[in-house]
Amino acid sequence: MLKHIPQSARIVITMIIGILVGIYTDWYPAAINDLADGFIMALQMTALPYIFLSLVAGIGTLSSTNAKAVFKISIISLIILLCVSLVYVFAAPIAFPQWQTADFYSAHTVKTVEEFRLVDLFISANPFNAMANTAIPAVVLFSVLLGIGLITARQKRRTLVILDSLQQAVANVNTLVMKFAPLGVFCIALRAVNTLNPEAIDGMAVYMLSALTVVVLLSFVVLPALIAIFTPFRYKEIIRVSREALVTAFATGSFFVVIPIIVEKSKTLVAKISPADREAQSMPGIVVPISYSLPVGGKLIAILFTLFAAWFSGAYVSFSDYVNLVTKGLPQLFGTSTIAIPHMLDIFNVSGAMFEFFIVSENLIVSRLGALLSVMFSTCLVLLIATLSAKRLTLNVRKFVVNLMVIPLISLLCLLGLRYALNNIDYNYQGYEKFIDRDFLFEPVEAKFLKAPQQNSTNQSPYSSVLDRVKQRGFLRVGYFRDDLPYSFHNKQGKLVGFDIEIFHQLASDLGVGIEFVRIFHDDAQPLLASGYLDITSGIPVIPDNLQKYTMTIEYSRQELAFIVKDERRREFTRFADVIEREDLTIGIPETFFYKEAIRKTFRKPKAWEISTPRLFFREEYQHIDAMFFGAAAASGWTLLNPEYTVVVPKPKLPAIMMAFPINKDDSAFELYMRNWITMKVRSKDIERLFMYWIEGKQPQSFRKTN
Repeated sequence: MLKHIPQSARIVITMIIGILVGIYTDWYPAAINDLADGFIMALQMTALPYIFLSLVAGIGTLSSTNAKAVFKISIISLIILLCVSLVYVFAAPIAFPQWQTADFYSAHTVKTVEEFRLVDLFISANPFNAMANTAIPAVVLFSVLLGIGLITARQKRRTLVILDSLQQAVANVNTLVMKFAPLGVFCIALRAVNTLNPEAIDGMAVYMLSALTVVVLLSFVVLPALIAIFTPFRYKEIIRVSREALVTAFATGSFFVVIPIIVEKSKTLVAKISPADREAQSMPGIVVPISYSLPVGGKLIAILFTLFAAWFSGAYVSFSDYVNLVTKGLPQLFGTSTIAIPHMLDIFNVSGAMFEFFIVSENLIVSRLGALLSVMFSTCLVLLIATLSAKRLTLNVRKFVVNLMVIPLISLLCLLGLRYALNNIDYNYQGYEKFIDRDFLFEPVEAKFLKAPQQNSTNQSPYSSVLDRVKQRGFLRVGYFRDDLPYSFHNKQGKLVGFDIEIFHQLASDLGVGIEFVRIFHDDAQPLLASGYLDITSGIPVIPDNLQKYTMTIEYSRQELAFIVKDERRREFTRFADVIEREDLTIGIPETFFYKEAIRKTFRKPKAWEISTPRLFFREEYQHIDAMFFGAAAASGWTLLNPEYTVVVPKPKLPAIMMAFPINKDDSAFELYMRNWITMKVRSKDIERLFMYWIEGKQPQSFRKTN
């Protein structure tokens, strides 16, 4: 009975079964990973040889005259379908609702984008090295050039016969592998459900639903309808010839692995309208492999993500930004979307932290949607080119007029309907809750808190070393600063927590004592440490002004310098050289970052305004301050509490400032202890885990609770 069920239907059925098994049972054998990976690798095994052989053989069959004609036809067809696709991608932001957003600090926030070079992507000095490393654009270019060279080669028929035989052999291997597709897709679906992180879906609904809407409209409405209007192929034929590749591409999340399927299925359809036209029948073998390297099809979803990232970050998108996306963004997509996204985000001056959102969404479903769109785009492209090459272009006027009115209307209603649905979701900004509702990652020690230092605490008599008096009194006394997010703050339950606070808990634990926290102002730190009342305080930047006041421990963390600005003003602060040349700006700088000599030399035209606490910057009476110059990690914490503001890391990236703990100038024994203790915690990755948790807002995958 199974023999009568189409292969594409069997794949869909097994995919659904795999999803249901993953959702409703805990069954997940260890062999599932191996079977899923084995199926994908088996498909990849045939894809690259097939691309090489089909390009060389397909182009080699052309004559010099026909090659030029085919090239012109291909460029025209490509531009038509690309423009139609871009219209839908650019229209997708219609669906974006009015939501308030902000996110934790990320290393990608300050990541420097490497220069993109098309030459390195397309030209390899060693083509065999490109093949070994799956450098697809370089392999495609080499194959195209080899095929062009074969056009004028003498006695090329023998070579073409051999290439055709090899190509058919690879296609037969692919057909054999596809017989195992139901089992492979079942394993892939089961693994996807079991490895899905539900928390990763949060915040991605807008992008994923918008991408789904655009892909469905383009793949099942717009592109096949367009081909059905201008070619002899009917809509049902187009869907039928591509459905197996569509299902497999969606299941595997890869367009690359189904290239042989698309080529062979397209050839059979082209042969129906031109049974004697060998050149028209060779078009699929040329066009589909080349389309893999072009910035078309599913790769265009990366542009949609860039628009989403701009919306999510509160960036204003102008007409010139759309032009830049076409002129600067599209060339990036000759490579992979993963490489292109950081460069495309840079066009909008959007934080590189959004790159992590992209990776999450790709792993969830978007890579599968992109593969789906790539299959339909390449199928429609090759059918249009083959029709033009065979001179079989037609125009169904009635269909054209009806579709011209109906399809844009349906598309607009879908996008507006999605916007309406998203706007009616009971969405609440959760950045503040995620930030404030956290407790210690490791086991804390017994602690008590003082809202202010005791009276006469700066007038104590000369003291013993910290290590001696901590042992005598039985607790470590630590000064923490007001408004020092995310290094020290009170969580939802009123408990004092934060990056520095948990580090001090670990320090007290290793000393075998309790801990007493004292809330202080920055100006109090020096006399309280000098008197021996405080043993240590929260971290501060290692700048000359602070080095003159304290002995500093070695670096335990660092902060990249950035501006906090209102979302709509981010463009004004993207280049540091432009900022320091403006006389109409007032830049607020918290007192711990106010390095007087550097500020005097740097901010000659803008006015530098020292503020005692970052909290003042967000108050109504301090709105004359245009931006706050601050550490990016701390700045991200403040934007979570004030989501109408954003963090902008200016270009070129400024040198990072080290963070260290202040101690008394004369206590060399404690300074040596802290140097070795911080080194130990860095090597054990405890500080890295705490940074990930408190600064980046992530739960480390594994960590050891300390007693």
